[in-house]
Amino acid sequence: MQNLVTFLQQRLSRPLPGREAQIKMAPEPVSGGEHRQMDPPAHANISRVLVLFFPNEKQKPELVLTVRSHDIDHGGQISFPGGRAEEGESSAETALREAKEEIGINPDTVTILGQLSDLYVRHSNNLVTPVVGVMNNRPDFDINPLEVAEVFAIEVDSLLHKKNLTVEDWDLSRYTYRVPYWDIHNVPLWGATAMMLNELLELIREFKNS
Repeated sequence: MQNLVTFLQQRLSRPLPGREAQIKMAPEPVSGGEHRQMDPPAHANISRVLVLFFPNEKQKPELVLTVRSHDIDHGGQISFPGGRAEEGESSAETALREAKEEIGINPDTVTILGQLSDLYVRHSNNLVTPVVGVMNNRPDFDINPLEVAEVFAIEVDSLLHKKNLTVEDWDLSRYTYRVPYWDIHNVPLWGATAMMLNELLELIREFKNS
């Protein structure tokens, strides 16, 4: 896994796949509805999430994901830990603070590798920066039930297998959309989290093919 960490540290400082990778996991309208808005308005809120890895017992990278509490924005959906930035915070500071508040991650145990491309989420008017970090061991999670219903980890290789990627037509906001998602949990991994994750997976594919 150390080779992947070194690769990501270097690769995240160079131009990224960006929207081309993100849009591959965006729901597409089938009947009515609108295509996803990618350009943020000037008044968008600034948010950050932590895309966190750790090695499992086989030294394979696993990725930390949460299921959000039903009482907050995007409730019941899979997401990365994260939230709104506070004044004066760096992207890493916000992501680490939110991960500590939501799932008990000690910021001192996380090494920040860099950032993925920003993604605008119109539903909550958030411009989200994914911050990539790594830990040396599996963390001991401490869930804040006001924000998180569940935390779990998934081996990254399982996300690279096409058998876990599904496309279905869903009724969303009175219209039908063709929705790509990963079927790796009893809750589908789709939407903004899937869009951010797909950019990371493209980088990991680069690493595996190098």
